[in-house]
Amino acid sequence: MKTAISAWLRERGHAVDDFGTHSDEPVDYPDFIVPAARAVARGHDERGIVLGGSGNGEAIAANKVAGVRCALCWNEESARLARAHNDANMLSLGERLIDEAMALRIVRVWLETAFEGGRHAARIAKLR
Repeated sequence: MKTAISAWLRERGHAVDDFGTHSDEPVDYPDFIVPAARAVARGHDERGIVLGGSGNGEAIAANKVAGVRCALCWNEESARLARAHNDANMLSLGERLIDEAMALRIVRVWLETAFEGGRHAARIAKLR
């Protein structure tokens, strides 16, 4: 799924930084997620996408980094709301829970949706 998403992003002119893993072997996902989240938090990368079996642990790991708002999304509406209401700067996807076509639809919606601001901005400020 990572390969398909990366290719899709590059085809649309996005730069992609790949923080790994480069194997199908089990790994300790924080070793890969935290560096990706830090790149987003410090502004090196505008947004980040992380993948795991369910995506839950990956979202939890990313959200430990100050300045990251990582949303676990499972359909287009969850992706739309993650951006519109939560200004999510990272997206977590569960490869065991959604297929590749759905993942690409989620990524598209997540990238195309603007943050609404307003009452949502005040709520996000409280998270800081």
